[in-house]
Amino acid sequence: MTVHQLSVFVENKSGTLLKVLELLKEAEIQLIASTISDTVEYGIYRIICSDPERAYQTLSKAGISANVSEVFAITLDNYPGRAADAIKSFTDAGIGISYLYSFLLAGKGILVFRTDDSEKTRDVITKKQMSYLEDKDLNNMA
Repeated sequence: MTVHQLSVFVENKSGTLLKVLELLKEAEIQLIASTISDTVEYGIYRIICSDPERAYQTLSKAGISANVSEVFAITLDNYPGRAADAIKSFTDAGIGISYLYSFLLAGKGILVFRTDDSEKTRDVITKKQMSYLEDKDLNNMA
C-alpha cells in the first residue's frame, strides 16, 4: 500500500540538483517520478526510484542530506476526475493530505501522497477497494 520515497535536501544554488542527478546516474538508479518543493534557501527533492535504499546510501556517502520514508501510492484509471474522486474519499474521512504529486505510468494515473493519519488512510484504501502500488509494482511497470 506504500512505496519508499527518497527525500533529498538541496541548497537553492546552481549545480546542487545536477550533483544529485549525476550521482544517481553513476549508480544506475532509475528515476520513476520526482518533484521539488522549495523555500528561499533549500529545496526538498522527492524521488520515487528503482532502489531507494541504495540511492540513499549513494547520496549519504557523498555528504548529501537525504532520508527514505513511506508514502501512499494509488493507481487510477486515466480519465478526467479520477484524482478528485480519490481525494474526496480521504477528505470525507477527515484525512488531511500533507502533499501529493502524480504521474502516468503504463497507462495508469499514479497519485503519490502523504497524509496526516496513515491508519485511517489505509482503512479508506481498503474499504474503497482502491488499487495501490508497492515498490515491486513500480519497478515492474517502469
